[in-house]
Amino acid sequence: MAALTERGQTLAVAESLTGGLVAGVFTAVPGASRCFRGSVTAYATELKSLVLGVDGALLATRGAVDADVARQMARGVRRVLGADWGIATTGVAGPDPQDGQPVGTVYVAVTGPGGEGKVRRLTLHGDRDRIRRDSVTAVVDLLLSELTENARAKDTEHHGGI
Repeated sequence: MAALTERGQTLAVAESLTGGLVAGVFTAVPGASRCFRGSVTAYATELKSLVLGVDGALLATRGAVDADVARQMARGVRRVLGADWGIATTGVAGPDPQDGQPVGTVYVAVTGPGGEGKVRRLTLHGDRDRIRRDSVTAVVDLLLSELTENARAKDTEHHGGI
């Protein structure tokens, strides 16, 4: 949160399998209201389209557990909640496979003010609780990685090199 606050930037979260856990991690930090805009828990597949603007044809053909779905969720929550950064989680925590994907298949995504963003595919192991917790850790790590990379890029722009 400090990296966002220092920049005067904001964050929004779109969650599916994590069901609010990511938002809980951020809002547990004192002063989170300075940069945390809010979250959308789009657990039902149709909400990903209706609320976050994920392409309905994409959801119909590939299902909700997909890299492009995660990317569109991150973009959508950023747009809907008016944030500089958007992050998203979608996947299968179990107990059963979903959309042809095995338990433990997870996609996390981040999109920021200046670009395409990143998506990571994870293959997680453990019970439902473990998969959900590891998904939270992965999306937070991805955001931190992008914030660091974004800061380096801006520094290079301002100082002409590495």
